[in-house]
Amino acid sequence: MSPAPPVPVVLHGRFARELPELGVPWRAEDAPTPRLLHLADALATELGLDPEWLRSPAGVRFLVGNAVPDGATPVAQAYAGHQFGGFVPRLGDGRALLLGELIGPDDSEWDLHLKGSGRTPFARGGDGLAAVGPMLRELVVSRAMHALGVPTTRSLAVVATGRQVRRETWLPGAVLSRVASSHLRVGTFQYARATGDLDLLRRLADHAIGRHHPEAAADPNPPLALLRAVIDVQASLVAKWMLVGFVHGVMNTDNMTVSGETIDYGPCAFMEAFDPATVYSSIDAGGRYAYGNQPVVAQWNLTRLAEALLPLLDDDRERAVELAVAALDGFRPRYEAAWSSGMRAKLGVSGDVDDAALTPLADELLALMRASRADHTSFFRALVAAARGDAEPARGMVADPDGFDRWVARWLALMPDAEVMDGVNPVYIPRNHLVEEALAAATDGDGDLDPLRRLLDVVSAPYDERPGLERYAAPAPQGSGPYITYCGT
Repeated sequence: MSPAPPVPVVLHGRFARELPELGVPWRAEDAPTPRLLHLADALATELGLDPEWLRSPAGVRFLVGNAVPDGATPVAQAYAGHQFGGFVPRLGDGRALLLGELIGPDDSEWDLHLKGSGRTPFARGGDGLAAVGPMLRELVVSRAMHALGVPTTRSLAVVATGRQVRRETWLPGAVLSRVASSHLRVGTFQYARATGDLDLLRRLADHAIGRHHPEAAADPNPPLALLRAVIDVQASLVAKWMLVGFVHGVMNTDNMTVSGETIDYGPCAFMEAFDPATVYSSIDAGGRYAYGNQPVVAQWNLTRLAEALLPLLDDDRERAVELAVAALDGFRPRYEAAWSSGMRAKLGVSGDVDDAALTPLADELLALMRASRADHTSFFRALVAAARGDAEPARGMVADPDGFDRWVARWLALMPDAEVMDGVNPVYIPRNHLVEEALAAATDGDGDLDPLRRLLDVVSAPYDERPGLERYAAPAPQGSGPYITYCGT
């Protein structure tokens, strides 16, 4: 039997080399009969990978971690985390694997990371596997988020393993390969701090600065500058979530990146009927991670990051706390500035209109939407038509048409720019019923992937209204009932 040919991909081991205490060298479990379900060709090319080779048997084995390039050092990453407010000191990649770092044609650095690749030392009794449905969900939602301009991890491929996975019933198994600028989390810093090894914590901070926030290295206090930078990118990220109606569903500290990218699409969904109390996750019984709570939770999580960084901020603990509190106080104004800027664009209002006029206008509109349970995406898109002179579609979505008329009169007096609104108010999002429809087709019987492909095509160009795609722009049919999502583990 001839040896397998070498894998024509170079994977660097920067994380494994610089932070060996934060990873366990590991290999993916063998996939019995791997079969490619989807490959993101454009992303592969962006990464400098050959899509044709990735589709080959050797390429598919690479995508499930069974063919590892020479010199690569795959690791299961260690991290801690607050899960629904309770601290767990040892979480880590229980069913995931960092294969290594890719250097793209433009010298950009990307983590190549697997989900569903088998048990690791962090599995905590789990099987380490993933089912096809949840991995395809992450593919769809992360594709949509990228197209909407929301920073996110990106799905490169989903491969069926040929192995059955036991959940409530037996399900077909899969491995997702995804990329990100890194997988460093707030929980990574919590884990390093919990070890009591300040040298490790300092090296982790230096690693994060080098990869994501190099400007912090020139600051008189680089760890403090790192904290401020993470606060900035997370404030911007959560504002973008709120503006597109995205509900993450499980904002534990191990699901918050220091890069400012959205990570871990488990019980996530896009809000339809506008309501700040919206919760889709089956495990969020108390509404901790409801849509309207996301900014508050983000600041809470960032406070946990600040606590982990305290020994690096100043040798005097009281002074370190003062510096951390001052940095954290910057979250709310940064979030509000990012949200206001985004809402200004959604309403097509120019920068000449100050926030003192914009804020009450936006607040009143959201109150109208909430009272009417107006569909978030459809309503804002209908306002584009209103800016062009046809207010009836939006008017028909509210329960108080007279109140809407008064609001529209004030808004139109500000001369909203419909072209600006076109570029920020999507026609298409991954409608929850359409996601379920595509996943059901892909996992039932022989596995029909056509609905999935059509949905991916639609959400990849969310702002371009196209004839024949009306059902992709419509809310769920009446009587669909409440939508519930699950974590997929």
